[in-house]
Amino acid sequence: MTQAAMTYATLTDAQMVQYVQVSATVLGLPVDEARVVRVAAHLQRTAAMAQLLDGLDMPPELELPEIYCPKQVTP
Repeated sequence: MTQAAMTYATLTDAQMVQYVQVSATVLGLPVDEARVVRVAAHLQRTAAMAQLLDGLDMPPELELPEIYCPKQVTP
């Protein structure tokens, strides 16, 4: 997929904090406000790094598939 075909939903800081709060509630995780803010900041940084990687135009031969080699069974 080309970069032009990809679209990213960019969340504001407040939206990311709200997302973390709602996710924690749904998962039943008790979190205080300071931790919610730290997790939201981490998610924002992670999303920015992922967008940078997705933006690289790499030919398929550089993205090697994982090779599965089953263990030899000895009788």
